[in-house]
Amino acid sequence: MFSFFKKKPPPAPAATPTTAPPPLVAPPSGGSLIGSALVIPIDIPEPGAPPPERQKWVDKLKASLGKTASGISTVFGGSVIDETLYESLEDALLMADAGVPATQYLLTELRRKVRDSGVTHPIALKNILIATLTDLLQPLQKPLVIGEHKPTVIMVAGVNGAGKTTSIGKLTRHLSEHGASVLLAAADTFRAAAREQLGVWADRNLVEIVSQEGGDPAAVSFDAVAAGKARGKDVVLVDTAGRLPTQLHLMEELKKIKRVIQKADPTAPHEVLLVIDGNTGQNALMQVRAFDDALSLTGLIITKLDGTAKGGVLAAIARERPVPVYFIGVGEKLEELETFNAREFAQALLG
Repeated sequence: MFSFFKKKPPPAPAATPTTAPPPLVAPPSGGSLIGSALVIPIDIPEPGAPPPERQKWVDKLKASLGKTASGISTVFGGSVIDETLYESLEDALLMADAGVPATQYLLTELRRKVRDSGVTHPIALKNILIATLTDLLQPLQKPLVIGEHKPTVIMVAGVNGAGKTTSIGKLTRHLSEHGASVLLAAADTFRAAAREQLGVWADRNLVEIVSQEGGDPAAVSFDAVAAGKARGKDVVLVDTAGRLPTQLHLMEELKKIKRVIQKADPTAPHEVLLVIDGNTGQNALMQVRAFDDALSLTGLIITKLDGTAKGGVLAAIARERPVPVYFIGVGEKLEELETFNAREFAQALLG
């Protein structure tokens, strides 16, 4: 489950001097009110086992990261904690795309905790590593809040092939299932058939779409935000053209889209998400840096963690550019995009 908007209650009858003001609408169990938005925590009960449907997805995540987990787990197969173990663990973490800064941080923390606790068995060390990685990833675990603005304008960026448009379709499904009305903006006018692809997702999710054949991306975005406000939509999702950070003219186009959106709504965009392919390793961190510098990212969607991805790059992101990870995907199906949970991911990555 993710954070979603709270519909406003019907207006109360006019109060008289003797009438007490109506009480606030109470949030459901586990929820909390922040301003006008209803925030529901990530749906992982801690401690305890997750619900059956979530467990199915967790099992799929573990299977997807199984190769990495297997490689790291072999490090703890001995009977003593020594320098050879630490060196092997360093190699394994680097091979998992954790990067040098995150790997050095994890090893330093491990050595300190082993020294302070006095543990001597590698299995105990592995448990410490899971807890340490969970703590490192914790800042990335943040719910997406919908409802503080109406419409909530979400701008989505990413390089070609990262799964950006597919992720927008999946995100639309999540929002729609929780009662949010969504309007899509087909502002990816550079890629052939991108508009048609987004139209297919709009049809599958039964939502409206603003699209112009050969239109200017910024103009499409402006029209979509204006339409979202006029039609009372809860969310406007803006699909922007895929581009590489080295394509400076296209990065400038992204900045233009953001500026034009702000003309339609001075408070928007309320979320700027980057979709990154989990298979790209350290290149994913480079993309986060470049897009964050250009757009001030508010969240990430990690895609394609479905068998070949090593997964350790999330540790690198957490250490060097901790942009929240709202969702991670392990396949192409609509339901295979789920909220990110730090401990789940740490356990799946380390086996």
